[in-house]
Amino acid sequence: MPDLDLPAHLSPQHATALQALADRNDADHGDGFLGLVLSGSAGRGMATERSDLDVLVVLTDDAAAGRRTTKSPDVDEVPTPLAELEELPAFGTDGWWYRWSCAWAPVLLDRTGGVLPDLVRRHATLAPDEQRDVLVTHDRLDGYVNYAFRALKNDRDGRHLERRLDAAESVPWLLDTVFALEGRVRPYMKYLPWELRTHPLPHWPAEETLDLLERTLDGDPQAVRETFVRVERAVHAHPAAGELTEILDGWGDQLDLLRPAGPGRA
Repeated sequence: MPDLDLPAHLSPQHATALQALADRNDADHGDGFLGLVLSGSAGRGMATERSDLDVLVVLTDDAAAGRRTTKSPDVDEVPTPLAELEELPAFGTDGWWYRWSCAWAPVLLDRTGGVLPDLVRRHATLAPDEQRDVLVTHDRLDGYVNYAFRALKNDRDGRHLERRLDAAESVPWLLDTVFALEGRVRPYMKYLPWELRTHPLPHWPAEETLDLLERTLDGDPQAVRETFVRVERAVHAHPAAGELTEILDGWGDQLDLLRPAGPGRA
């Protein structure tokens, strides 16, 4: 019987289900069964009575052959070859959004001598070249500035619905930018408040950031400006500030529309 390292927040029902799943895979695959990773709400202490278990069953290539993901109301069991976890899908590819599924996900069983926990952590973080890929190659920084600028142009010109729509459109670009600047993969929206509160970003205090996001979604021009100031400061603090600052400098005097007048101006 595999000895699982179960988080204290799990319900007895979930703990029992996970042990049964581990026992079954151990019996089926023996040495080909390399570990378990608990993703989803249960892995992050956010489970409700309606939550199922999202479990990565990590296997050797031979053990994974012929296995498919199985889903039930209680458990989604995802057979995952260890070699697949060694690959890191790039931003903009089909596999990118699966990377955050590993973020902060507890490893319940590791038979790889520490390789599996390292791979899980690596999926949720961005190396410098990956940060550049998000911010520069895929234009997430420039795109964020574009939508924020459009929102404030609409505000200036009295187009209030258009202001709110462009402000809302800026948010996904903003979040990609913010998390990439911090070397992390952006979470799914469901987990954004949880991540900001439990794994804070140095330049983005949780409650202040969530307030800015809510106000931005309401189309508040002041929130759009306050947010841009924070982004600009984070850009200047980044190790690759030179190239990123060039992106901002390319906007020239148009950035004046994005900067608050007086105290607080970057």
